[in-house]
Amino acid sequence: QLQLVESGGGLVQTGDSLRLSCAASASSTGTFSMYTMGWFRQAPGKEREFVAGIGRSGVYRDYVDSVKARFTISRDNAKNTLYLKMNNLTPDDTAVYYCAAASALGARRNLNDYDYWGQGTQVTVST
Repeated sequence: QLQLVESGGGLVQTGDSLRLSCAASASSTGTFSMYTMGWFRQAPGKEREFVAGIGRSGVYRDYVDSVKARFTISRDNAKNTLYLKMNNLTPDDTAVYYCAAASALGARRNLNDYDYWGQGTQVTVST
């Protein structure tokens, strides 16, 4: 079992930055490092979409085109924490952001690949 808790969301203006965190607690020591991790977001009236993913060691990283060069995903396996640094935010980034964990090695952008989800944190970007 893996429990995920996001934090760091808030109300910001266009061009501002935010860093989201996702703290993981596992039933056994070292479990966090066994999971591929991802950030997803869901805007009002829209489906949940992939934003960024990171492999177990942190070497593999993947981003949806709309956030490339603005967002950076990272992880600290010693702290059981996933991060998403978001720069140059725009109103189109407004959404609830979720972190998710996948046990499958091949997990990538498909929501169905992910086994555990956090409760989400709201990010609102005003003009």
